Amino acid sequence: MGLEDLQHNFLTGRLEDLVKWARRNSVWPATFGLACCAIEMMSVGAADFDISRLGMEVFRASPRQADLMIVAGRVSQKMAPVLRQVYDQMMEPKWVISMGVCASSGGMFNNYAIVQGVDQVVPVDVYAPGCPPSPETLLHAILTLHEKIRTGAITRRPGPVPQRGEQLAGWVAEQPDAVRVATPR
Repeated sequence: MGLEDLQHNFLTGRLEDLVKWARRNSVWPATFGLACCAIEMMSVGAADFDISRLGMEVFRASPRQADLMIVAGRVSQKMAPVLRQVYDQMMEPKWVISMGVCASSGGMFNNYAIVQGVDQVVPVDVYAPGCPPSPETLLHAILTLHEKIRTGAITRRPGPVPQRGEQLAGWVAEQPDAVRVATPR
């Protein structure tokens, strides 16, 4: 009896590959638009660039329904604890795209009020460069993230993750057992 005699079609594969495929095709973004880059991020959801073809139809309003945070714009010292709190409320596995030069490195705002890179607050998986980056650049960053998810390279998360009492970007991470909260220094 050969394969041609079987009455039903079937596929074989690794469960890990199926899980990666499902994660890659159902990434739900939570927006964190802070400045002019947010306008470009909004245009990615519009008809011309339409990220619904990537399984990302709706930007989630609640971090508990999202697994991708797109940080678009400059992050102030006062906003850093809020950003970290939203990140901590997201479900696992979670990813971060830093959109724009201000989010990635502080941009032209080299002063005490702006965090000099969002990677000091949350671990960043993909950087989208530009001032502001075009919608095509954000799409490229999303596709790069999809490729990282597919290949499994995303499991080795870069960047710092603040521990209890550790100071990052001028604030101290204080993490009770259930919830992480940041307090200004």
